[in-house]
Amino acid sequence: MSTKLLQDKVAIVTGAGRGLGEAIARAYADEGAKVIVSDIDAAAAQRVADSLPGASAVACDVRVPEQVEALVAAAVKQHGRLDIMVPNAGVATLSPLAATSYEQWREVTSVNLDGVFLCIRYAAPALVAAGGGAIITMASVTAKAACALIGSYAAAKAGVVSLTQTAATELRAHNIRVNAILPAFIETDLVKAHKKEFEQMLGIPDFDAVVAQRQGRYGTAAEVANLAVFLASGRSSFSNGSGFVLDGGVSSSLL
Repeated sequence: MSTKLLQDKVAIVTGAGRGLGEAIARAYADEGAKVIVSDIDAAAAQRVADSLPGASAVACDVRVPEQVEALVAAAVKQHGRLDIMVPNAGVATLSPLAATSYEQWREVTSVNLDGVFLCIRYAAPALVAAGGGAIITMASVTAKAACALIGSYAAAKAGVVSLTQTAATELRAHNIRVNAILPAFIETDLVKAHKKEFEQMLGIPDFDAVVAQRQGRYGTAAEVANLAVFLASGRSSFSNGSGFVLDGGVSSSLL
């Protein structure tokens, strides 16, 4: 029997109580990893952890440095090491920039950018101590091209791409690879929750039809998770500081 791609690796996935984070946590567990399922919603994290072999749940608000530090410490205390960090937790608010309050801006950027910085900041020493590892950040194609109504989200995701490149450069000597995933519209509850807002605020009669025209179809959480497995595994051993676009071709086509 062949060894699983992440056999006995220790992985933290934030925002793993649902959506992309849950899909990544499940894919990692399927490949043999011991997953620390983290989410601001403790009950959601526990639900996912209870369904995965060898997994545990740790509630964490990625905006709070002390909680992120404690999350990494909990993983190391339980398993003796940390091999993989996936700062996936994210939020989105739809609003034109000129109508966006500073509070709304900070709500989005504090989770989507500050939270990624904190995860890298506190995971890095543990990964160094383990002799190396991988950090997989979750960016977005909106880091490369504008999308109306989600300027704060796009700005944060562009920041994530830059953080990824800097971390990759600084941590390379420690055998730590840092790469970003840049998805387009993925069929998750978060995207579904905002479809009507896009239609109403942009005058789009059928958001699903626009997605079908621009990127062929919605991506799936499983497709994102498959890429996250690749980037965490030895199969991507020469990938570092890269942004892997997963968008059905939307960012390379005018129509």
